Amino acid sequence: MTSEQRQLADALATELLAQLRGPAADPAIRARRVALARQALAAGLAGKAVPLLAALGKAAPADPAIALLHGVALRLEQRLVEAVDVFTAALAAGPRDPALLQGLAQTRYEVGLPAATLFAEAQAADPANPDLLRGRAAALVAEGAPDRAEALLETALAERPDWLEGHKALSVLRWTSGDAVRFADSYAAALARHPANPDLWLAWFRALAQTRDWAATRAVLDRATAALGETPALLVARLFVASESGDLPETENLLARTAAIQGETINLCRVRHYLRTGRLSEAEATALPQVITPSAPLFWPYVSLIWRMAGDARAEWLDRPEQFIRPVEVELTPAELAELAEVLRGLHVMARPYIEQSVRGGTQTDRSVIQRHEPIIRVAKARWLDAIRSYVDALPPFEQGHPLLGLPRGELLVEGSWSVRLTRQGHNVPHNHPVGWLSTAFYIALPSPAQLGPAPAGHIAFGTPPEELGLDLPAYRTIEPRVGRTAVFPSTMWHRTMPFADGERLVMALDIRRPRF
Repeated sequence: MTSEQRQLADALATELLAQLRGPAADPAIRARRVALARQALAAGLAGKAVPLLAALGKAAPADPAIALLHGVALRLEQRLVEAVDVFTAALAAGPRDPALLQGLAQTRYEVGLPAATLFAEAQAADPANPDLLRGRAAALVAEGAPDRAEALLETALAERPDWLEGHKALSVLRWTSGDAVRFADSYAAALARHPANPDLWLAWFRALAQTRDWAATRAVLDRATAALGETPALLVARLFVASESGDLPETENLLARTAAIQGETINLCRVRHYLRTGRLSEAEATALPQVITPSAPLFWPYVSLIWRMAGDARAEWLDRPEQFIRPVEVELTPAELAELAEVLRGLHVMARPYIEQSVRGGTQTDRSVIQRHEPIIRVAKARWLDAIRSYVDALPPFEQGHPLLGLPRGELLVEGSWSVRLTRQGHNVPHNHPVGWLSTAFYIALPSPAQLGPAPAGHIAFGTPPEELGLDLPAYRTIEPRVGRTAVFPSTMWHRTMPFADGERLVMALDIRRPRF
């Protein structure tokens, strides 16, 4: 904590004591305390602000500004069920404030409670807010009405064909419902009306490129070039397609034509191409400068592959598989694990996983599963985080510049969480989690040993590169799945799930947020 943060925390404590001794009758004092709490949220001290906001809210239960700030502070602390209670009580005590309605609708949706009606009410109060429409559509899907959600998005896009997030929401809805043919059709309809919109062309390209349908993707790029001319963004998109589809001559041609362009996407294209073609020094020269930029989490996994392929000892410094890849037991009883498994199975309702996910032969849930309201999930979250904390406490000392060890080890906040249900021959292809600091897979239910097949069937394997890179690198190690065990590892570590013969492999997974100084 910085000196400024300590001073702010002390001021919050002082004001809390004063508020508890007697609620402020003077509106100016109350306004000062609210401003102090708002300052705390901006400074990353939401947890310190919560007690003061709770006391202020108790004294003024119908004040929407206090309730909204209190709920936001609880959300920042990932106490979403409590935030629902705060928003609900404030709306019951006072007028139907639009911001409170949105806060309650969004938070109820995130914890797995019905929210579509609330989104509709909030949307009626603020019809120009596209986030409310998108939230309403997502809530309708969660409540078993995907057709209504699709119709809602189609109507909105007919009125606002340049709404990129709406196109993405509709394409994802169609894809996960099993429609692999027309899932991206809304982009074509929008571009028929706005052919000079470069953002729409690139969004359509990205939607198709994720399916790896290279012929369809090239066709979109050809049409975009005819409409816009040959722009730098379209050249980079063509480079991506050439490289990922294995067209080496065209990749070399486009690398030369885009040599002056810099950016995250094109540098990833360069690194992956250099790895494919064995040009390790060029790959390193491209990737290493990126690890001191905000793009570092995307490039560290490739630096690992470069150093391993080159036999560079720095790969051991970076990955330390014997230290960093560890199974940890989670203290849940067999009855609790069985109850958790039943809840999770009820969440696997999609026909197929999201396009960008690594799941093959199974499904993955939406939203952050660990933030849901069900009591068994809340118990599991607490025990799971305790297990992860034991892993963190056993890490080696701080090391400046290391992607895992070079960050503080205070509060563990969840960046994202989900459940994966794999069935016969299901697996995850090699991938990493660039948004996280630590990642973990928690085994909730597994096939019998006979169903799994011989080891390493069903194991999680670490260090194997993406198959499309064609690199001859074995796994560092594998971890055998056991019910009640969680595998913890750095988010920069490549990992995959090995196929298994039959049965059900049900896990929860999460990323721990990258800590801030």
